[in-house]
Parts: sequence; C-alpha cells; structure tokens
Amino acid sequence: MRRVLHISDLHFGRDRPDLLRPLIRTINGLAPDLVAISGDFTQRARLGQYRAARAFLAQLQPPVLSVPGNHDTPLDNLFIRFLYPWARYRKYIHPELEPSWEDEEVAVVGINTVNRWSWQRGRIGRHTIRRVCNGFTDDEPARTQIAMLHHPLEHGSDVEKRLMRGADRALTRLGECGADVVLSGHLHTWHARPFATQAGVLFVQAGTGLSTRLRGQPNDFNLLSIEDGKVKVEQWIAGEGQIEFAPGQSADFEKIDGAWQATS
Repeated sequence: MRRVLHISDLHFGRDRPDLLRPLIRTINGLAPDLVAISGDFTQRARLGQYRAARAFLAQLQPPVLSVPGNHDTPLDNLFIRFLYPWARYRKYIHPELEPSWEDEEVAVVGINTVNRWSWQRGRIGRHTIRRVCNGFTDDEPARTQIAMLHHPLEHGSDVEKRLMRGADRALTRLGECGADVVLSGHLHTWHARPFATQAGVLFVQAGTGLSTRLRGQPNDFNLLSIEDGKVKVEQWIAGEGQIEFAPGQSADFEKIDGAWQATS
C-alpha cells in the first residue's frame, strides 16, 4: 500500500498562521510516502510569500512533489509575469515545473496548467498530455498512475469559472492512456468521484490547506491510501474555530472492469 497526501492552495500571504504549525505536525505525523501539492503556494507571488512557502516545505519530512498554480505568477507585476513567470517559483519551490515521482506501486506525473497570458484560466495542450502519457508507459501494469495539476479537468454546474482550455481533450486522452487518478485544486472545494465522462479516472480535488479564502468548506487536505486497484480518499479538515486537523469525510473506490465504483 502507498499513501499520498494531497494538499493545494496554501496561499501564503492570505493564510491562517494559526494553522501552519498544526498542518506541519499533522503531515509529518501521518508520514505519507509522498506529499503532492497542486499549486497556489502564494497569494501574489511576492518574495516574502515565497520565502514563507519555502520555510513550510523545509519543515516537511516526507518527499514532496509540486506543480505551480495561477497565483504563483505575479498578477501585479506584468514585466515579471510575462518575461520571467517562473523565476521565483524555480528559486524558492523547485527548479522543475512538471516533476514526477514513482516507485513499484505508484507513479505521479506533474502538469503545469498555468497560462501566463490568461491569469485565472489555465490551459493544457496536446504536447503536455503526450508527455504525461509517455510517462505512464512502463513495465508495471499494476502501478497506479496519477496525474497532478492545478486547474481541474471538470467543473460542476455550480462553478462560475471557465473550464481550462483543452480540458475535455486532455481528460479523454488521459483516460485512454491509463491514468487512474487526477489530483487538482484551484476551486477551494473538495471532491472525490469518478469523472462524469471518464469513469476509469478518479477525480480527486483538494480545497485549501491554509487560505482564508474559503468557499463554504473548511481548510483541508486529502490522504489517499492506494492498494491493488482500490483507493481510499480521506479528507482531513480544520473547521471554523479549530486549530487542529482531524479526519472528516472519506470515500472508498474500487476499479472494476475499467471503471471506478464507490464501495462506501
């Protein structure tokens, strides 16, 4: 069994300082095999915010894999945003924008979906999906294949933001090339269910780990337990007035005849 802790939208610069130490303590106490962070480390990509994000990462004991979010490129400094959009991210977070991690049971491939020319809406192109699918081509057929990106590939009817450019095509191709799970953030809401149009791909979305920008849901992160075609997604939450993270709702899934089915 492998355990992947998925967290998103920390938003240093508009975060809850009272939750920082409890979050670090909880992550290290759970000791997952990997911490996967799906973007928006900062609120405005300012140097002080990036330094706070780096200090947070330095205190995590498990391995970390991350991708940037749209807030990780400067909104209010167009010169840097258009000419050097990733300079600060590469310096303070990680030199790679699309890293990967794997062992004999799980493979995680990062995808950078940030569009510097359209600050809020992401994009994902054919070349990117080809690279991800090539990363899933291996000699371990039982390995669970996970893609992680900031912008979700599917929106509910209650979401006002526009869906990322290329999302439908990307989701179809990911389903065809063997992706089992897609991790995302961006909307500050929690989901765990198969995609409506690709039942063989599990849609796991984290809310916000530390931000004060809540959308009617608590600060949270996900803990995925993965074993033999089964995935348990457990949401850990710190509700209003709470300064500790504790288990919340959970959902169990099993892949049967190529499609994920809820078992609880």
